Amino acid sequence: MLNNLLKTGLLSIMIAATASVQAQQPTLGTPNTAAGSTVERRADNSMVFTLGRERVRERFPLSSSAGNSDRYIPRAAIKTNLLYLATTTPNVAVEFGLAPKWTLDLAAGLNPWDLNDRKGGIRHGLVQPELRYWFCERFEQHFIGLHGIYGQYEMADIDLSPIVDITAKRYNGWAAGAGISYGYHLPAGKRWAWEFTVGVGYLHLDYDRYTCGACSQLIGNEKQHYFGPTKAAVSLIFMIR
Repeated sequence: MLNNLLKTGLLSIMIAATASVQAQQPTLGTPNTAAGSTVERRADNSMVFTLGRERVRERFPLSSSAGNSDRYIPRAAIKTNLLYLATTTPNVAVEFGLAPKWTLDLAAGLNPWDLNDRKGGIRHGLVQPELRYWFCERFEQHFIGLHGIYGQYEMADIDLSPIVDITAKRYNGWAAGAGISYGYHLPAGKRWAWEFTVGVGYLHLDYDRYTCGACSQLIGNEKQHYFGPTKAAVSLIFMIR
């Protein structure tokens, strides 16, 4: 009876040690022999302990992530900025994983609506690539980014006070610049997520100024330097494994 108690106690110690120390897990199908005993991991994620002639089979997860099979690091994502969409500008962005903590985001927007079909507006095309560093893993929680900006635009007869008032005028030109951003990724399901981003930076604007009328007489060419917000996004994201 004493011999059986000793065997049972030693067997319990072996089970506890194997379950708590992942580094001591044996290779699949390879016995681990110590003091006349063996420990074998089976293909069904169970462990077979042998002490003398006694064999006991236990089934338990071998690591903390074994029971979380749904967890994965996405390879890419497709998204749209709802704030930008609210300005009647269709837009899309694709983000690719470059490394465990690095991604490349490529965003573009196009507002093709003809200014002659409505009173004023901003017709434009914009591209905004951004290199991102994630503090945890990619597509997880906080990140910072470095983005570039290039766009062409035509603005006419619109009041954007206090930013700009171009009523009775038309501007036709291009803009280029760069900025830094901060963002947060919030999961909303296995494949869906939200992303909140703000950014500031510099823009160089080069444009021709016209009178806003049927003849659209050229007034002159102007250049400006802008420092301030360059990015604001509330994006709906679909993740790609």
